[in-house]
Amino acid sequence: MSTDPLVERMRPFGTTIFAEMSALAARTGAVNLGQGFPDTDGPPEMLAAAAQALAGGANQYPPLPGIPALRNAIARHEQRFWGLTRDPDSEVVVTAGATEAVAAAILALCEPGDEVVCFEPYYDSYAASITLAGAVRRPVTLRPGPDGRYGFDEAELRAAFGPRTRLVLLNTPHNPTGKVFTEPELTVIAGLCQEFDAWAVTDEVYEHLVFDGVHTPLATLRGMRERTLRISSAGKTFSCTGWKVGWATGPAPLVSAVQRVKQFLTFVNASPLQPAVAVALDLPDSYFTGFTAGLRTNRDRLVAGLTAAGFEVFSPEGTYFVTADIRPLGGTDGLEFCRALPGRSGVVAVPTQVFYDHQEAGRHLIRFAFCKRPEVIDEAVTRLK
Repeated sequence: MSTDPLVERMRPFGTTIFAEMSALAARTGAVNLGQGFPDTDGPPEMLAAAAQALAGGANQYPPLPGIPALRNAIARHEQRFWGLTRDPDSEVVVTAGATEAVAAAILALCEPGDEVVCFEPYYDSYAASITLAGAVRRPVTLRPGPDGRYGFDEAELRAAFGPRTRLVLLNTPHNPTGKVFTEPELTVIAGLCQEFDAWAVTDEVYEHLVFDGVHTPLATLRGMRERTLRISSAGKTFSCTGWKVGWATGPAPLVSAVQRVKQFLTFVNASPLQPAVAVALDLPDSYFTGFTAGLRTNRDRLVAGLTAAGFEVFSPEGTYFVTADIRPLGGTDGLEFCRALPGRSGVVAVPTQVFYDHQEAGRHLIRFAFCKRPEVIDEAVTRLK
């Protein structure tokens, strides 16, 4: 009996590393600094709005593109923070988290054999979505430099482009490295997109979680608004990762393509949570700056603790995560190290080598999450020491 080609393509994708490590944390009682979810709830105004919507009957199917209140709030948010003007009726679609938005974008824009330029290490759903579309990954490796900041080789990036390049998939601020792509770096990427007539899909879920430098959406660069689909979500900014409320914005033809795929994935999602996210997006600037300041303090706390425990630490410019080199502690394989760490120290981390096509580049690196209460970080550091 012949095997379905799709089955064969998806065979390498088993249980995600996040599920494995979170299960290990639960089984061993270890402090879980592996999976990137906060251990506190989001802003009370948002939670109150969700409760009100639940009690007020907002429990049936919402419109396919999302409720008008949320689409309008997303458009206001993009104008307020990034100077991007969006038509909420044609240039905004609400999705089941950023993960669905990324998958729908790739499925909508790629044909079998098309090539997708991405930066490794990459969030694991990227590889799965590219494979589902029958497309081909062209990864460009991010490497830490002497200053501890991750960067890429421009020649390597250019070499990844070719006649079959369909789109660039860019995550900034970047998970797992914590890199914030600079405007000069984005200018290089934008120039290649235009030279090779490629779309850009940007995952910007950590847009407000920048501690060093400035977040610049690729869509704000000259010539990029019309070829960029911008993705974000409520989960990271408002500490509600389980709500799975995301969105994609961009030119109407790209948003329409995403929406046509989305309708056959989840169709719609999170009806009573959508009005609550609309409330959150309109919170005053003090919420966003205060939330970022708290995470910056957590970052510094964990970086100091990991350094004292003997790791070589690469301080992140943004996101929830810090990466560390295990070689000063005698480690050579991050997967083995992380599987043994709960038994040795009572702490769970995630090996980043699983996020590379070229695994040797990340075999010695692991990732810790600092989106936790300070006392949890302190306990983890104490155990690691």
